[in-house]
Amino acid sequence: MTFFEKIKNLHLLLIDDDEWIRDSMRLFFESEGCDLVALETAEQAMELIKKQPFDIIIADFRLPGINGIEFFKRTRELSRPSLKVLITAYMSKAVAAEAKQAGVHDLIEKPFRPETIEKSLARLLARPFCRDSTKNAG
Repeated sequence: MTFFEKIKNLHLLLIDDDEWIRDSMRLFFESEGCDLVALETAEQAMELIKKQPFDIIIADFRLPGINGIEFFKRTRELSRPSLKVLITAYMSKAVAAEAKQAGVHDLIEKPFRPETIEKSLARLLARPFCRDSTKNAG
């Protein structure tokens, strides 16, 4: 089974203020038949996850309004567990430590290719604790 066959029934959310990243990631996942919602702000995403659960959430660190780490902290109680990936052009030990404390499963440095996200998610889904987070997905 390919990676995309494994995630076809999962709901993915991407939060990034860069329109090019949102559009290219949406096209990348949709071309493989996957459901990816792409939003510009964490505030928009917080409203959406109150109504719809997501299995995988990918958020940029620097966003207008609240940042990606604060978003993950605030949404812990709003929805069922999900895999959390933080993307950032501002990687540091402090950002990594804060992300880990917020429950982020993986960090990806910008610039990145869509295949980098694919490899990260494949690696995370192979871990037992992460598979448990998405076992009720679909």
